[in-house]
Amino acid sequence: MTALDDRPLADLRDFGYDQQLERKVGTFASFAVGFSFVSILTTVFQLFGLGFGFGGPAFFWTWPAVFAGQLLVALCFAELAARYPLSGAIYQWSRRLGGAVLGWFAGWTMIIAQVVTLAAAAIALQVVLPVVWTGFQLVGGDPALNTVSGAANAVVLGVILLAVTTALNAASIRITAIASSIGVVCELVGVALVVVLLFAHAERGPDVVLHTTNLDPATGYLGPLLVSSLMAAYVLVGFDSAGELSEETHRPRRTAPRTILRAVAASGIGGALLILAALMAAPSVTDGTLASGGLPGVLTSRLGTVPGKLLLLDVAVAVFVCTLAIQTSASRMIFSMARDRVLPFSGRLGAVSRRTGTPVAPTLVAGVLAAALLVLNIGNPALFLALTSVCIMLMYLAYLMVTVPMLLARLRGRLATEALDETGRPLFSMGRWGVLVNAVAVLYGLGMAINLGWPRAEVFDPEGGHWYLQWLGPIALGVTLLLGLLAYAVQRRDYHATVGAAPPLDLPGRVAPAGATAVPALEEA
Repeated sequence: MTALDDRPLADLRDFGYDQQLERKVGTFASFAVGFSFVSILTTVFQLFGLGFGFGGPAFFWTWPAVFAGQLLVALCFAELAARYPLSGAIYQWSRRLGGAVLGWFAGWTMIIAQVVTLAAAAIALQVVLPVVWTGFQLVGGDPALNTVSGAANAVVLGVILLAVTTALNAASIRITAIASSIGVVCELVGVALVVVLLFAHAERGPDVVLHTTNLDPATGYLGPLLVSSLMAAYVLVGFDSAGELSEETHRPRRTAPRTILRAVAASGIGGALLILAALMAAPSVTDGTLASGGLPGVLTSRLGTVPGKLLLLDVAVAVFVCTLAIQTSASRMIFSMARDRVLPFSGRLGAVSRRTGTPVAPTLVAGVLAAALLVLNIGNPALFLALTSVCIMLMYLAYLMVTVPMLLARLRGRLATEALDETGRPLFSMGRWGVLVNAVAVLYGLGMAINLGWPRAEVFDPEGGHWYLQWLGPIALGVTLLLGLLAYAVQRRDYHATVGAAPPLDLPGRVAPAGATAVPALEEA
């Protein structure tokens, strides 16, 4: 093994951990995991109707607004990925910046959000496959998600998909990386084809984004656009997944920051083009069909049945790699926390299989919990939709548990800004812009978390009659905190004993060419 290969191993030991996971993830695979989690082909196709239904064509502008905010968050995460190249990134970053208790709740919140998001991604197959071929409607005859047969069939397809992704994730990180890379290539090609073909079949010009259809000047535009911005907020998350695989990535200090930024940038630009192309090519933006039929309806109506269905098959591939990436991230978060004795059954959940080199138990737990959540969709699709909405709010709160202590550390001059990566080059840094970018990222994250959790009946309980659905955001937050307090109380002694007994968890400046000077790091709060 070369000296270059040895450096990440020594680096990991400086953080108090042994190399248990296998380093088999390259630069493109790292990008693929981050991009797959966002998966604009999956989520834009799945949620386009939500944004358009509330904001009309003008909802397009909510996309660049959310993209700009998430890019600021991604810049903060890129700095931390260079300084703390560890699995369970959100948990590890929060713990080192804000202390053990904050780290615990950041990780706990992120696990719940990832598991629910995993279920939501798996259920997206129902939006695509029955449109491609009616044979995929295995239960009943109506494929609509809000019907009994559609909801039941969505569960069947979702469980099958989760079984496949669980097997792949448990088998090998190399297999997962290859599958993710191939899937992302297909998704990128699919996005490009959809955009080009829809532009070629445009019914109207790009000025359609200036139309105020669905917006009432008497009541103002801000309220409806805030609701429609939830679509972009649901989509543009998960880019931090590239950091989750840091312990399995070659040259993680250099690779992870760049792949995080590339994932969010590619998703932001590609998603904007998809939305614009759909608005320009839709048969109508006023008759209500665009809100109900979404992008699948635009494809089949404008491109014809065969080309439209072929592109929808590519969307199905995107759903697959999206589900695979989310489960990979969730399993690494569970593994990282269990390794620190944070979770119940940590002995089993913190182990890595000697045969496969993967955390098998965390992978199984994430898959089984997500499959169990899918069953909720059979009896009450509205409850499942509300849960998926809430889980994104939890994810934004977990992000805040990183960006807020990071800003405080910055203001106190305790955030290391100079060190070298595995190639001897300076670590990624925002330099003098760091305080401003970090501060705006905190304000944006706080505002969006409130927007996501606000108890709007039209979002959480559109059919009415279920008060608990409208207030599910605050309720879910309270339940998450309560369960977290109970779990923390059970594991508190082991957690603090493990963290206290571990070697210093500062930022090591040792990953650098021989003779380089290490820079003092941030001390753990």
